[in-house]
Amino acid sequence: MPNGQWYPPEWPARIRALAAGEITAMTPRRAATVMLLRDDPAGPAVHMLRRRASMAFAAGAYAYPGGGVDPRDDDPAVGWAGPGRDVWARRLGVDAASAQAIVCAAVRETYEEAGVLLAGETADTVVGDTTGDDWEADRVALAGHELSFAEFLNRRGLALRSDLLGAWARWITPEFEPRRYDTWFFVAALPPGQRTRNVSTEADRTVWIRPAEATQAYDRGELLMMPPTVATLRQLQSYGTADEALADSDGRDLAPVLATARLEGEELVLSWPGHEEFTKHVEPRPSEQQGPSPRPSTDPGLEPRQSPDPGPDPSPDPSPHPYPSGGPR
Repeated sequence: MPNGQWYPPEWPARIRALAAGEITAMTPRRAATVMLLRDDPAGPAVHMLRRRASMAFAAGAYAYPGGGVDPRDDDPAVGWAGPGRDVWARRLGVDAASAQAIVCAAVRETYEEAGVLLAGETADTVVGDTTGDDWEADRVALAGHELSFAEFLNRRGLALRSDLLGAWARWITPEFEPRRYDTWFFVAALPPGQRTRNVSTEADRTVWIRPAEATQAYDRGELLMMPPTVATLRQLQSYGTADEALADSDGRDLAPVLATARLEGEELVLSWPGHEEFTKHVEPRPSEQQGPSPRPSTDPGLEPRQSPDPGPDPSPDPSPHPYPSGGPR
């Protein structure tokens, strides 16, 4: 039975076109995503969202809150508490300004897409409730790029709590994908008193689910996911609490994972170094053997792969807002 590995149908044609010099690899955009954990009686659960079918990238796939770095995320005026920019620069393998931007993107996107804010008035406090109308107005302004993160924090007298994040992994979108991201994965625990909300315009469903349950559903082909999501979920399965995962993040290898493709006769072989489970052997279709020009993933003639609905939410979000209706998309 096939698993739920996300695989765009246009990849084989793009891989051949890239090898032939017909297209050029795009420069990946820096991004950050956060594996937000909470401790449940049966073990840690992770917050995930399902990307809308209308999304050009990974439509229907389950993922974590996250997104691209905003040009203003490296603003020196950002209120900051916890390990400094130089510490994060060494950990992430980038310069200090880039490190700040990546960490800011992680915190900002978690607030924009889940309503959870890793910030406090002091270095040892964190905001307790972000569900009021005034908070929502600021969240919408942030998501709409009407308000920078520095402006948002300073207006409220808050400092980003960089100590509440742990760097976990780094994955780079393959060269043959037109929408490329250089993504840092972080882990964080849900702050006391805060609740996630389904507020992302990119998602139609959110769940709290134990990592083992998510990977089992992926293995059965019930949940569609990208390789980095599955890989990080499998890595989280061994932890008994959110704090254990956060404490262990300091020793995680952040060497970037980049998929490669090679031809074995007429067969394409896709592989992700260090993650053999995602290796994929692709036989050429007759249309590909004729060498048509590749269609970008924005081609309206391409149907996004559907992700079956997993049924009732295995671990309901405590948010007062109801989930969108389920069903295959």
